[in-house]
Amino acid sequence: MDFELRIIADCPNSDPAGELYRRALEAEGLDAGDLRIRELASDEEARELAFHGSPTFVVSGRDLFASAAEPALSCRVYPAPEGFAGLPSLEDLRAALRDAGETGPVAQ
Repeated sequence: MDFELRIIADCPNSDPAGELYRRALEAEGLDAGDLRIRELASDEEARELAFHGSPTFVVSGRDLFASAAEPALSCRVYPAPEGFAGLPSLEDLRAALRDAGETGPVAQ
């Protein structure tokens, strides 16, 4: 599996997202050293990659958290017990990684 974190410049959640993704990968027994960080810089790139905001957690080309939002260079929010947050919880990310391992890659 390929692990990628997609971000935009100056996203305040980029560094914490990278740390969170590495923690989740390690907790699931996956190699966090395989994590690739990709900074998107254009609306065209956002459309091509179906990028729904920063940070986006991707496994083998599949966004781990499906979104109906239009692709855009923007910040992203995730559901949280208190409303919304700039990152998913560690538990939600781990569950999404497990699900991705069961379902395999999805073409974009």
